[in-house]
Amino acid sequence: MPVNSQITDSVTQVNTQVIGDAPAMAMGNLLMSTSQALSNAAHNATNAQQQANITWQAATVQGIQSLMATGSAVSGRTARNLIEGG
Repeated sequence: MPVNSQITDSVTQVNTQVIGDAPAMAMGNLLMSTSQALSNAAHNATNAQQQANITWQAATVQGIQSLMATGSAVSGRTARNLIEGG
């Protein structure tokens, strides 16, 4: 049974277009995946930096509190020595 040449031409053109579009679609998918991965990496780096800054702030506060407490202990000991010695 013969097939109309217009139908075969139409099917051939669609197949050609699909095959021709495949590399562009693959490249587009690759670029989208890559951009998503890079944006996730940038977000993770920003989050890690923020968490590190919070940790550094806490360490600084703790260090200053230790210095202040040491100063009070030394002052108290000096005052006691003065009172007892005087």
